[in-house]
Amino acid sequence: MKAEKAKIGEVPQMHRLVNYFAGRGDMLPRSLSEMYESIRDYFVIRRDDEVVACAALHVSWADLAEIKSLAVAEDIQKQGGGSRLIVACLDEAKELGIPTVFCLTYKPALFEKFSFSQVDKMELPRKVWTECYRCPKFPDCDEVALIYKMEV
Repeated sequence: MKAEKAKIGEVPQMHRLVNYFAGRGDMLPRSLSEMYESIRDYFVIRRDDEVVACAALHVSWADLAEIKSLAVAEDIQKQGGGSRLIVACLDEAKELGIPTVFCLTYKPALFEKFSFSQVDKMELPRKVWTECYRCPKFPDCDEVALIYKMEV
């Protein structure tokens, strides 16, 4: 399994994967148009010609980016796909010179393996909440906020 940049033709598969988990309440849903517009944010893992996992690194500001829409097909979970996607996102953040990466998740242990630290959501800049109004749980967010600080 190798994490690579997504291709435009893979958006429908990514959309189905993300929204499958969103339908279970595991993450925010994404529209096709949003995913097409942010295709450059996404990494995927492919099995043959099928997208079986994806994640996005979305730049929020000069010093901050978010890992979001991390989804791994159920039949390949626990095989390192999520970890590979996190590493790909962190590598890109480092390449871009972004010192801090954050995420909001229900699976904090996965991110903690990569030295992400839990923080109070209120410590994050308000700009990160621009998507939250779409969440059915808003304003009672029960996701865990974590941050990763790049080594300088």
